[in-house]
Amino acid sequence: MKLINKLTLAFVLITLGLSCSKTLDVDPTSVITTNSFWKTEDDAKGALVGMYIDFRSIAEALFTTGDERSEIYTGGVFGGGTYTLFNNAMTPDAPGHADWYGYYRVINSANLLLKYVPGITFKNETDKNNILAQAYAMRAYVYFNMTKIWGDVVIRTEPTESADAEVTQKERSPQDAVFTLIKEDIEKSLQLFQDNGFTSLRSMWSKPAVNALKADVFLWTAKVKNGGTADFTTALNACTEVETADVQLLPVFADIFKYSNKGNKETILNIHFEELEGGNYFWHMWIIGSAVPANISQQAKDLLLPVGGGQGLMIMSDLVRNQFTNDDSRKHGTYFDVYTFDANGDSTYYTNVCLKGTGIVTSGNRVFSSDMILYRMADVLLMKAEAKNGLDMDPSFEINEIRKRAYGAAYNDHVFISGSKSENDDAILKERLLELAFEGKRWWDLLRFDKAFELVPTLQTQTDKQYLRLFPIANSVLSLEPKVQQNPGYQQ
Repeated sequence: MKLINKLTLAFVLITLGLSCSKTLDVDPTSVITTNSFWKTEDDAKGALVGMYIDFRSIAEALFTTGDERSEIYTGGVFGGGTYTLFNNAMTPDAPGHADWYGYYRVINSANLLLKYVPGITFKNETDKNNILAQAYAMRAYVYFNMTKIWGDVVIRTEPTESADAEVTQKERSPQDAVFTLIKEDIEKSLQLFQDNGFTSLRSMWSKPAVNALKADVFLWTAKVKNGGTADFTTALNACTEVETADVQLLPVFADIFKYSNKGNKETILNIHFEELEGGNYFWHMWIIGSAVPANISQQAKDLLLPVGGGQGLMIMSDLVRNQFTNDDSRKHGTYFDVYTFDANGDSTYYTNVCLKGTGIVTSGNRVFSSDMILYRMADVLLMKAEAKNGLDMDPSFEINEIRKRAYGAAYNDHVFISGSKSENDDAILKERLLELAFEGKRWWDLLRFDKAFELVPTLQTQTDKQYLRLFPIANSVLSLEPKVQQNPGYQQ
């Protein structure tokens, strides 16, 4: 009962939005035997928490693989421009990201729930269905990211509860089969959710979040897998379904990312962090303490200090900085330029820092515990514009809704007017850059719009290496899985 009580407490803490750092000591659900576990409703709720803890452990990998290979980044004052991902210089020995075992831990947690929860008696059947819906959604989301990263992957729909090689050693399945599973899981999840409600901090899967995922998946298959009109239509309908939930664009762009405003109504799904739970992805784009000059403005000092765990590995590139206009509120809510000043008061640009995850300053220390947003309403509106354009419909309304907030009083200078299909796609892709920079979206957007080798400087000279659309499989994976073959182009 002690273990069950710890898991139940963790569930309550996550549900209430309180710190769940103590739950990190909970034993993995995959090693709890069925003789002692999977008996009660509390067991199921505790295992659900375990799935989200596993999910949070891959949060940084999700964002690095989704953003850092794009044109957004260059080396910071500490990174020096040598970072593997934004240089698109991955190898099997230096894949530039975590191996896939973290992803499979999340999938295994979902598979355990899907196997054992149906056999547990609940006081309320809706609660059981809600847990199963979240497990299906999580498995779909993780496989969606995995197949975008590596292409063909090993499909596991049963929990791994044996060390037998016949269970653990499997070949990769074709990507088409992976997408079939993803789409099936999405539909099962949607059928199980009873309403459009959210948890308090919107950090657990919900019906609106699954519809956002559905739009994302079907836009990908519409464009990358030649799904065409049918998939564009499905994506459009999914976006429309999201709009029926309690969601909105916040009036002020910067308010989306305020630490005190977590779980706001623009947010559809995020990975939640609490103050005492350490740092996350955003420390990459801050600045290391030893690199903060003395001759910066008081405004910069007030923002940057205390530095906390910042490392200055990466900053926004000049290529992207220069695409923001001064009347765009997203510029002032996305990054901050740091200047040094000489004795005459003349300024010199020094570096920049990301403003979307500045964390919280507590006891004189900055902790990068901002939530990591996976889906928000602006993203859905731009996906809807993309789907409409794919169906030869006018995407102006959705684009202009985004621009009204971005430009405020200057909006009339930035009204979007529909052009050709190609022109509209270019406009949507740029709008997604300005709106969603630093949110783990850009690399996938570039691939979906087929613009990676055109817009990413480190790929413009490598157009003969189309295999770079995928990541290499780490040698650490290949050494343990003899039936898994390396992706083409990365063989050593």
